Amino acid sequence: MARLKLLAVCVAVGSLTSIAVYTQSRPSASTVVYEGARLIIGDATAPIEGGAFVVQNGRITAVGRRGAVTAPSGATRVDLTGKTVMPAMNNVHIHIGYEGYTSWSAQNHTRENVLDHLQREAFYGAGAVMTMGDQPDDFAIQFQQDQAAGKFPPAAKFFFAAGMAPPGAGPDALLITGTTPLHAVHEVSTPEEARAAVQQIAARKINQIKFWVDDRDNRRGKNMKKLQPDVYSAIIDEAHKHGILVHAHATNMADQKAVVKAGVDVVVHTISAQKLDEEYVAILKEKKPYWAPVMGLGDRPELCDRDAAFVEQDLPAKTIADIREGRNAFNMAGCNAAPNPNAATRDENLKYNFMKMIDSGARIVLSTDAGVLPKYSFGSAEHHEMGMYAKLGLSPAQIIVAATSRPTEVLRIKDTGTIAAGKRADFIVLNANPLDDIHNTREINSVYFNGAKIDREALLAAWKKKATTSQ
Repeated sequence: MARLKLLAVCVAVGSLTSIAVYTQSRPSASTVVYEGARLIIGDATAPIEGGAFVVQNGRITAVGRRGAVTAPSGATRVDLTGKTVMPAMNNVHIHIGYEGYTSWSAQNHTRENVLDHLQREAFYGAGAVMTMGDQPDDFAIQFQQDQAAGKFPPAAKFFFAAGMAPPGAGPDALLITGTTPLHAVHEVSTPEEARAAVQQIAARKINQIKFWVDDRDNRRGKNMKKLQPDVYSAIIDEAHKHGILVHAHATNMADQKAVVKAGVDVVVHTISAQKLDEEYVAILKEKKPYWAPVMGLGDRPELCDRDAAFVEQDLPAKTIADIREGRNAFNMAGCNAAPNPNAATRDENLKYNFMKMIDSGARIVLSTDAGVLPKYSFGSAEHHEMGMYAKLGLSPAQIIVAATSRPTEVLRIKDTGTIAAGKRADFIVLNANPLDDIHNTREINSVYFNGAKIDREALLAAWKKKATTSQ
Protein backbone atom coordinates (compact mmCIF):
# COMPACT_ATOMS: atom_id res chain seq x y z
CA MET A 1 0.00 0.00 0.00
CA ALA A 2 1.24 3.43 -0.88
CA ARG A 3 2.12 5.74 1.97
CA LEU A 4 2.16 9.46 2.36
CA LYS A 5 5.34 11.44 1.85
CA LEU A 6 6.18 13.36 4.96
CA LEU A 7 6.64 17.08 4.99
CA ALA A 8 10.20 18.31 4.95
CA VAL A 9 9.90 22.08 5.25
CA CYS A 10 13.12 23.83 6.22
CA VAL A 11 13.05 25.99 9.32
CA ALA A 12 15.94 28.24 10.22
CA VAL A 13 16.90 26.39 13.36
CA GLY A 14 20.08 24.39 13.84
CA SER A 15 21.11 20.69 13.76
CA LEU A 16 22.10 18.78 16.88
CA THR A 17 22.63 15.06 17.02
CA SER A 18 21.54 13.17 20.11
CA ILE A 19 23.46 13.76 23.31
CA ALA A 20 24.80 10.47 24.66
CA VAL A 21 24.77 11.25 28.37
CA TYR A 22 24.90 7.90 30.08
CA THR A 23 23.62 8.49 33.55
CA GLN A 24 22.15 5.57 35.44
CA SER A 25 19.84 3.84 32.95
CA ARG A 26 18.47 1.11 35.16
CA PRO A 27 16.69 1.40 38.50
CA SER A 28 18.87 1.41 41.59
CA ALA A 29 18.76 -1.73 43.71
CA SER A 30 19.21 0.36 46.85
CA THR A 31 16.27 1.49 48.97
CA VAL A 32 15.73 5.23 49.34
CA VAL A 33 13.26 7.13 51.51
CA TYR A 34 12.35 10.60 50.26
CA GLU A 35 10.84 12.57 53.13
CA GLY A 36 9.59 15.98 54.11
CA ALA A 37 8.18 17.15 50.77
CA ARG A 38 4.63 18.02 49.86
CA LEU A 39 3.43 15.07 47.77
CA ILE A 40 1.06 15.76 44.90
CA ILE A 41 -0.36 12.34 44.09
CA GLY A 42 -1.47 13.11 40.51
CA ASP A 43 -5.11 12.05 40.78
CA ALA A 44 -8.06 13.44 42.73
CA THR A 45 -6.38 12.56 46.03
CA ALA A 46 -5.50 15.48 48.30
CA PRO A 47 -1.77 16.28 48.58
CA ILE A 48 0.16 14.95 51.56
CA GLU A 49 1.90 17.70 53.51
CA GLY A 50 5.20 16.62 55.03
CA GLY A 51 5.05 13.33 53.19
CA ALA A 52 7.40 10.43 52.66
CA PHE A 53 7.72 7.64 50.11
CA VAL A 54 9.97 4.64 49.75
CA VAL A 55 11.60 3.65 46.46
CA GLN A 56 13.14 0.24 45.90
CA ASN A 57 14.24 -1.30 42.58
CA GLY A 58 12.77 1.67 40.74
CA ARG A 59 9.31 1.28 42.28
CA ILE A 60 7.44 3.14 44.97
CA THR A 61 6.71 0.68 47.77
CA ALA A 62 5.08 2.93 50.40
CA VAL A 63 3.60 6.45 50.60
CA GLY A 64 2.31 8.42 53.57
CA ARG A 65 3.08 11.11 56.08
CA ARG A 66 6.61 11.50 57.38
CA GLY A 67 6.94 9.33 60.46
CA ALA A 68 4.08 7.08 59.41
CA VAL A 69 6.04 5.34 56.65
CA THR A 70 8.31 2.56 57.86
CA ALA A 71 11.67 2.58 56.13
CA PRO A 72 13.45 -0.74 55.58
CA SER A 73 16.66 -1.24 57.55
CA GLY A 74 19.65 0.39 55.89
CA ALA A 75 17.58 2.62 53.61
CA THR A 76 19.17 5.85 52.40
CA ARG A 77 17.25 8.96 53.45
CA VAL A 78 16.83 12.04 51.27
CA ASP A 79 15.45 15.13 53.01
CA LEU A 80 13.14 17.10 50.71
CA THR A 81 11.74 19.46 53.33
CA GLY A 82 10.39 22.59 51.65
CA LYS A 83 10.12 20.89 48.25
CA THR A 84 7.11 19.61 46.32
CA VAL A 85 7.05 16.25 44.55
CA MET A 86 4.68 15.52 41.67
CA PRO A 87 4.57 12.67 39.13
CA ALA A 88 6.48 13.05 35.88
CA MET A 89 4.36 14.50 33.08
CA ASN A 90 2.99 12.38 30.24
CA ASN A 91 2.31 13.90 26.82
CA VAL A 92 0.02 12.17 24.31
CA HIS A 93 0.77 14.34 21.25
CA ILE A 94 4.13 15.51 19.94
CA HIS A 95 6.14 15.19 16.69
CA ILE A 96 9.60 13.73 17.17
CA GLY A 97 12.67 13.48 15.01
CA TYR A 98 12.40 16.22 12.37
CA GLU A 99 13.62 19.30 14.22
CA GLY A 100 17.34 19.56 13.58
CA TYR A 101 18.14 23.05 14.91
CA THR A 102 19.37 24.15 11.50
CA SER A 103 16.46 22.74 9.51
CA TRP A 104 13.15 20.95 9.87
CA SER A 105 13.36 17.97 7.54
CA ALA A 106 12.84 14.27 7.05
CA GLN A 107 16.60 14.14 6.53
CA ASN A 108 17.03 14.95 10.22
CA HIS A 109 15.06 11.85 11.22
CA THR A 110 17.58 9.47 12.81
CA ARG A 111 17.70 7.35 15.95
CA GLU A 112 20.13 9.88 17.42
CA ASN A 113 17.81 12.81 16.79
CA VAL A 114 14.76 11.00 18.14
CA LEU A 115 16.73 10.17 21.28
CA ASP A 116 17.90 13.78 21.56
CA HIS A 117 14.29 14.98 21.54
CA LEU A 118 13.29 12.39 24.13
CA GLN A 119 16.16 13.56 26.38
CA ARG A 120 14.96 17.14 26.07
CA GLU A 121 11.52 15.99 27.17
CA ALA A 122 13.11 14.24 30.16
CA PHE A 123 15.16 17.33 31.05
CA TYR A 124 11.93 19.28 31.54
CA GLY A 125 10.15 16.50 33.46
CA ALA A 126 8.19 14.49 30.87
CA GLY A 127 8.40 10.75 31.52
CA ALA A 128 6.44 9.41 28.54
CA VAL A 129 5.52 10.99 25.21
CA MET A 130 3.65 9.83 22.13
CA THR A 131 4.65 10.96 18.65
CA MET A 132 1.62 11.13 16.39
CA GLY A 133 1.41 9.56 12.95
CA ASP A 134 4.85 10.68 11.81
CA GLN A 135 7.11 7.63 12.27
CA PRO A 136 7.73 4.81 9.79
CA ASP A 137 6.30 1.71 11.47
CA ASP A 138 9.51 -0.34 11.23
CA PHE A 139 11.60 2.45 12.72
CA ALA A 140 9.19 3.11 15.59
CA ILE A 141 8.77 -0.53 16.54
CA GLN A 142 12.52 -1.13 16.58
CA PHE A 143 13.22 2.06 18.55
CA GLN A 144 10.58 1.14 21.11
CA GLN A 145 12.03 -2.37 21.50
CA ASP A 146 15.57 -1.06 21.86
CA GLN A 147 14.57 1.48 24.48
CA ALA A 148 12.74 -1.21 26.45
CA ALA A 149 15.88 -3.37 26.26
CA GLY A 150 17.96 -0.60 27.87
CA LYS A 151 20.05 0.19 24.78
CA PHE A 152 19.65 3.96 25.18
CA PRO A 153 20.57 6.38 27.96
CA PRO A 154 17.75 7.69 30.16
CA ALA A 155 15.06 9.62 28.28
CA ALA A 156 11.30 10.01 28.12
CA LYS A 157 9.61 6.73 27.18
CA PHE A 158 8.78 6.58 23.47
CA PHE A 159 5.24 5.82 22.27
CA PHE A 160 3.84 6.25 18.77
CA ALA A 161 0.65 6.20 16.74
CA ALA A 162 0.52 4.97 13.15
CA GLY A 163 -0.63 7.70 10.74
CA MET A 164 -3.41 7.51 8.14
CA ALA A 165 -4.46 10.11 5.55
CA PRO A 166 -5.51 10.47 1.92
CA PRO A 167 -2.71 10.51 -0.66
CA GLY A 168 -0.66 13.69 -0.25
CA ALA A 169 -2.76 15.06 2.60
CA GLY A 170 -1.05 14.02 5.80
CA PRO A 171 1.14 16.23 7.99
CA ASP A 172 1.84 19.19 5.73
CA ALA A 173 3.08 17.20 2.74
CA LEU A 174 4.81 20.22 1.24
CA LEU A 175 8.12 18.76 0.15
CA ILE A 176 11.04 20.97 -0.78
CA THR A 177 12.89 19.84 -3.90
CA GLY A 178 15.71 17.44 -3.11
CA THR A 179 14.45 16.09 0.20
CA THR A 180 13.89 12.39 0.80
CA PRO A 181 10.52 11.46 2.29
CA LEU A 182 10.19 8.74 4.94
CA HIS A 183 6.92 7.26 3.69
CA ALA A 184 5.67 7.27 7.25
CA VAL A 185 1.91 7.60 6.80
CA HIS A 186 -0.51 4.98 5.46
CA GLU A 187 -2.41 6.46 2.51
CA VAL A 188 -6.05 5.44 2.07
CA SER A 189 -8.80 6.67 -0.24
CA THR A 190 -11.64 4.18 0.26
CA PRO A 191 -13.25 2.35 3.19
CA GLU A 192 -11.81 -0.91 1.87
CA GLU A 193 -8.28 0.49 1.80
CA ALA A 194 -8.81 1.92 5.27
CA ARG A 195 -9.85 -1.42 6.76
CA ALA A 196 -6.95 -3.23 5.08
CA ALA A 197 -4.46 -0.67 6.43
CA VAL A 198 -5.87 -0.95 9.96
CA GLN A 199 -5.58 -4.72 9.76
CA GLN A 200 -1.91 -4.37 8.77
CA ILE A 201 -1.33 -1.99 11.67
CA ALA A 202 -3.08 -4.33 14.10
CA ALA A 203 -1.01 -7.28 12.89
CA ARG A 204 2.09 -5.40 14.00
CA LYS A 205 0.58 -4.90 17.46
CA ILE A 206 0.44 -1.11 17.10
CA ASN A 207 -2.33 0.08 19.40
CA GLN A 208 -2.74 3.74 18.37
CA ILE A 209 -3.78 5.35 15.08
CA LYS A 210 -3.99 9.00 14.09
CA PHE A 211 -5.80 10.26 11.01
CA TRP A 212 -6.05 13.75 9.52
CA VAL A 213 -9.36 15.34 8.53
CA ASP A 214 -7.94 18.48 7.00
CA ASP A 215 -7.17 19.94 3.60
CA ARG A 216 -4.31 21.91 5.23
CA ASP A 217 -6.04 25.05 3.84
CA ASN A 218 -4.76 23.84 0.44
CA ARG A 219 -1.46 25.53 1.24
CA ARG A 220 0.91 26.38 -1.62
CA GLY A 221 -1.66 25.25 -4.15
CA LYS A 222 -1.20 21.56 -3.36
CA ASN A 223 -4.97 20.92 -3.55
CA MET A 224 -4.82 18.44 -0.70
CA LYS A 225 -7.80 16.16 -0.21
CA LYS A 226 -9.68 15.79 3.05
CA LEU A 227 -10.33 12.32 4.47
CA GLN A 228 -13.99 11.55 3.85
CA PRO A 229 -16.51 10.40 6.52
CA ASP A 230 -17.03 6.93 5.04
CA VAL A 231 -13.26 6.36 5.10
CA TYR A 232 -12.61 7.57 8.64
CA SER A 233 -15.71 5.78 9.89
CA ALA A 234 -14.20 2.58 8.50
CA ILE A 235 -10.89 3.38 10.23
CA ILE A 236 -12.63 3.87 13.58
CA ASP A 237 -14.80 0.78 13.26
CA GLU A 238 -11.99 -1.52 12.17
CA ALA A 239 -9.58 -0.11 14.75
CA HIS A 240 -12.02 -0.69 17.58
CA LYS A 241 -12.47 -4.31 16.45
CA HIS A 242 -8.74 -4.72 17.09
CA GLY A 243 -8.63 -2.77 20.35
CA ILE A 244 -6.82 0.21 18.80
CA LEU A 245 -7.35 3.76 20.07
CA VAL A 246 -8.01 6.35 17.36
CA HIS A 247 -6.95 10.02 17.37
CA ALA A 248 -8.47 12.47 14.88
CA HIS A 249 -6.83 15.71 13.78
CA ALA A 250 -9.75 18.05 13.10
CA THR A 251 -9.47 21.83 13.29
CA ASN A 252 -13.00 23.10 12.64
CA MET A 253 -16.25 22.49 14.47
CA ALA A 254 -18.04 20.62 11.66
CA ASP A 255 -15.23 18.07 11.38
CA GLN A 256 -14.86 17.72 15.14
CA LYS A 257 -18.58 17.05 15.47
CA ALA A 258 -18.40 14.41 12.77
CA VAL A 259 -15.36 12.51 14.09
CA VAL A 260 -16.59 12.55 17.69
CA LYS A 261 -20.02 11.37 16.59
CA ALA A 262 -18.33 8.60 14.59
CA GLY A 263 -16.69 7.37 17.79
CA VAL A 264 -13.11 8.65 17.70
CA ASP A 265 -11.33 8.13 21.03
CA VAL A 266 -9.17 11.28 21.07
CA VAL A 267 -10.15 14.50 19.31
CA VAL A 268 -7.17 16.74 18.53
CA HIS A 269 -7.02 20.55 18.36
CA THR A 270 -8.99 23.44 19.80
CA ILE A 271 -11.60 25.39 17.88
CA SER A 272 -10.87 29.11 17.92
CA ALA A 273 -12.69 30.47 14.86
CA GLN A 274 -16.15 30.24 16.47
CA LYS A 275 -17.90 29.33 19.70
CA LEU A 276 -19.12 25.78 20.27
CA ASP A 277 -22.78 25.30 19.43
CA GLU A 278 -25.34 23.25 21.33
CA GLU A 279 -25.23 20.41 18.81
CA TYR A 280 -21.55 19.82 19.48
CA VAL A 281 -22.07 20.18 23.22
CA ALA A 282 -24.71 17.43 23.08
CA ILE A 283 -22.37 15.14 21.11
CA LEU A 284 -19.58 15.72 23.64
CA LYS A 285 -21.90 14.93 26.54
CA GLU A 286 -22.85 11.66 24.89
CA LYS A 287 -19.42 10.50 23.70
CA LYS A 288 -17.04 12.01 26.30
CA PRO A 289 -13.89 11.69 24.17
CA TYR A 290 -10.39 12.37 25.34
CA TRP A 291 -9.30 15.79 24.15
CA ALA A 292 -5.77 16.81 23.08
CA PRO A 293 -5.99 20.63 22.79
CA VAL A 294 -2.45 21.25 21.38
CA MET A 295 -3.21 24.94 21.64
CA GLY A 296 0.12 26.70 22.18
CA LEU A 297 1.36 26.90 18.60
CA GLY A 298 -0.57 30.09 17.90
CA ASP A 299 0.89 31.91 20.88
CA ARG A 300 3.64 34.49 21.08
CA PRO A 301 7.02 32.76 21.65
CA GLU A 302 7.89 32.49 25.33
CA LEU A 303 11.41 33.53 24.35
CA CYS A 304 9.94 37.02 24.02
CA ASP A 305 8.62 37.20 27.57
CA ARG A 306 9.37 36.54 31.24
CA ASP A 307 10.02 32.81 30.76
CA ALA A 308 12.78 33.22 28.20
CA ALA A 309 15.45 31.76 30.47
CA PHE A 310 13.43 28.61 31.14
CA VAL A 311 12.73 27.98 27.45
CA GLU A 312 16.10 28.87 26.00
CA GLN A 313 18.33 26.90 28.38
CA ASP A 314 18.66 23.88 26.04
CA LEU A 315 18.54 25.76 22.71
CA PRO A 316 21.48 26.94 20.55
CA ALA A 317 22.09 30.70 20.52
CA LYS A 318 21.34 30.93 16.79
CA THR A 319 18.01 29.16 17.27
CA ILE A 320 17.07 31.63 19.98
CA ALA A 321 17.99 34.59 17.76
CA ASP A 322 16.07 33.17 14.79
CA ILE A 323 12.94 32.67 16.87
CA ARG A 324 13.11 36.18 18.31
CA GLU A 325 13.68 37.73 14.89
CA GLY A 326 11.11 35.54 13.10
CA ARG A 327 13.68 34.13 10.67
CA ASN A 328 12.11 30.88 9.46
CA ALA A 329 10.39 29.27 6.49
CA PHE A 330 7.03 29.18 8.31
CA ASN A 331 6.91 33.00 8.54
CA MET A 332 6.57 32.56 12.28
CA ALA A 333 6.09 35.90 14.01
CA GLY A 334 9.08 37.16 15.98
CA CYS A 335 9.12 39.16 19.17
CA ASN A 336 8.58 42.49 17.42
CA ALA A 337 5.78 41.36 15.10
CA ALA A 338 2.58 43.38 14.98
CA PRO A 339 -0.33 41.87 16.93
CA ASN A 340 -2.60 39.53 15.00
CA PRO A 341 -5.73 41.51 14.09
CA ASN A 342 -7.86 38.45 14.93
CA ALA A 343 -6.21 37.91 18.32
CA ALA A 344 -9.07 39.35 20.39
CA THR A 345 -11.68 37.18 18.68
CA ARG A 346 -9.46 34.10 18.97
CA ASP A 347 -8.87 34.71 22.67
CA GLU A 348 -12.58 35.24 23.34
CA ASN A 349 -13.52 32.03 21.54
CA LEU A 350 -10.76 30.05 23.24
CA LYS A 351 -11.84 31.21 26.68
CA TYR A 352 -15.42 30.14 26.00
CA ASN A 353 -14.66 26.90 24.16
CA PHE A 354 -11.96 25.58 26.48
CA MET A 355 -14.10 25.24 29.58
CA LYS A 356 -17.20 24.39 27.52
CA MET A 357 -15.37 21.35 26.10
CA ILE A 358 -14.41 20.17 29.58
CA ASP A 359 -17.77 20.95 31.17
CA SER A 360 -19.43 18.98 28.36
CA GLY A 361 -17.46 15.84 29.11
CA ALA A 362 -14.28 16.07 27.03
CA ARG A 363 -11.42 14.54 29.06
CA ILE A 364 -8.46 16.83 28.59
CA VAL A 365 -4.99 15.25 28.33
CA LEU A 366 -1.63 17.00 28.08
CA SER A 367 -0.66 17.45 24.44
CA THR A 368 1.58 20.00 22.77
CA ASP A 369 2.39 19.41 19.07
CA ALA A 370 6.01 20.11 20.09
CA GLY A 371 8.39 19.52 17.22
CA VAL A 372 6.23 21.26 14.63
CA LEU A 373 7.66 24.74 15.18
CA PRO A 374 11.02 25.66 16.73
CA LYS A 375 9.45 28.16 19.12
CA TYR A 376 7.49 25.35 20.79
CA SER A 377 10.34 23.11 21.82
CA PHE A 378 10.49 19.68 23.39
CA GLY A 379 9.84 19.66 27.13
CA SER A 380 9.32 23.37 27.70
CA ALA A 381 6.16 23.18 25.58
CA GLU A 382 4.43 21.07 28.26
CA HIS A 383 4.85 23.85 30.80
CA HIS A 384 3.56 26.45 28.34
CA GLU A 385 0.52 24.31 27.56
CA MET A 386 -0.29 23.89 31.24
CA GLY A 387 0.00 27.63 31.68
CA MET A 388 -2.58 28.11 28.96
CA TYR A 389 -4.95 25.69 30.68
CA ALA A 390 -4.70 27.82 33.82
CA LYS A 391 -5.21 31.04 31.87
CA LEU A 392 -8.40 29.62 30.38
CA GLY A 393 -9.94 28.52 33.66
CA LEU A 394 -8.62 25.11 34.77
CA SER A 395 -7.40 24.83 38.36
CA PRO A 396 -3.81 23.75 39.09
CA ALA A 397 -5.04 20.49 40.64
CA GLN A 398 -7.08 19.69 37.52
CA ILE A 399 -4.15 20.58 35.28
CA ILE A 400 -1.81 18.23 37.12
CA VAL A 401 -4.26 15.34 36.69
CA ALA A 402 -4.52 16.19 32.98
CA ALA A 403 -0.71 16.19 32.72
CA THR A 404 0.16 13.11 34.79
CA SER A 405 -2.36 10.34 35.49
CA ARG A 406 -5.04 10.85 32.83
CA PRO A 407 -2.65 10.63 29.86
CA THR A 408 -1.68 7.14 31.04
CA GLU A 409 -5.22 6.05 30.15
CA VAL A 410 -4.57 7.05 26.54
CA LEU A 411 -1.01 5.70 26.55
CA ARG A 412 -2.35 2.47 28.09
CA ILE A 413 0.26 2.26 30.81
CA LYS A 414 -0.67 1.49 34.40
CA ASP A 415 2.67 1.63 36.20
CA THR A 416 3.24 5.40 36.26
CA GLY A 417 1.34 8.70 36.51
CA THR A 418 0.81 8.89 40.28
CA ILE A 419 2.87 8.87 43.47
CA ALA A 420 1.51 5.58 44.77
CA ALA A 421 2.71 2.19 45.97
CA GLY A 422 3.40 -0.15 43.07
CA LYS A 423 4.06 2.62 40.56
CA ARG A 424 7.38 3.33 38.87
CA ALA A 425 9.30 6.04 40.67
CA ASP A 426 8.90 8.65 37.92
CA PHE A 427 8.70 12.02 39.63
CA ILE A 428 9.75 15.67 39.62
CA VAL A 429 11.09 17.53 42.65
CA LEU A 430 10.07 21.19 42.56
CA ASN A 431 11.29 24.19 44.54
CA ALA A 432 7.79 25.72 44.67
CA ASN A 433 4.20 24.52 44.91
CA PRO A 434 2.32 24.23 41.58
CA LEU A 435 -1.00 24.00 43.44
CA ASP A 436 -0.50 27.67 44.31
CA ASP A 437 0.48 28.59 40.74
CA ILE A 438 0.89 26.12 37.87
CA HIS A 439 3.80 28.23 36.71
CA ASN A 440 5.76 26.63 39.55
CA THR A 441 6.14 23.40 37.56
CA ARG A 442 9.04 25.32 36.00
CA GLU A 443 10.86 25.42 39.34
CA ILE A 444 12.54 22.07 38.70
CA ASN A 445 15.03 20.86 41.28
CA SER A 446 15.48 17.34 39.92
CA VAL A 447 13.82 14.64 37.78
CA TYR A 448 13.74 10.90 38.49
CA PHE A 449 12.79 8.00 36.20
CA ASN A 450 12.63 4.47 37.61
CA GLY A 451 14.02 5.87 40.83
CA ALA A 452 17.22 7.07 39.12
CA LYS A 453 18.06 10.77 38.99
CA ILE A 454 18.42 12.28 35.53
CA ASP A 455 21.72 14.12 35.16
CA ARG A 456 20.22 17.36 33.89
CA GLU A 457 23.48 19.28 34.30
CA ALA A 458 25.37 16.84 32.08
CA LEU A 459 22.65 16.99 29.42
CA LEU A 460 22.74 20.76 29.43
CA ALA A 461 26.53 20.88 29.19
CA ALA A 462 26.53 18.43 26.28
CA TRP A 463 23.89 20.39 24.35
CA LYS A 464 25.83 23.61 24.81
CA LYS A 465 29.06 21.96 23.70
CA LYS A 466 27.41 20.48 20.61
CA ALA A 467 25.85 23.83 19.71
CA THR A 468 29.26 25.50 19.98
CA THR A 469 31.13 22.94 17.87
CA SER A 470 28.45 22.85 15.15
CA GLN A 471 28.49 26.60 14.51
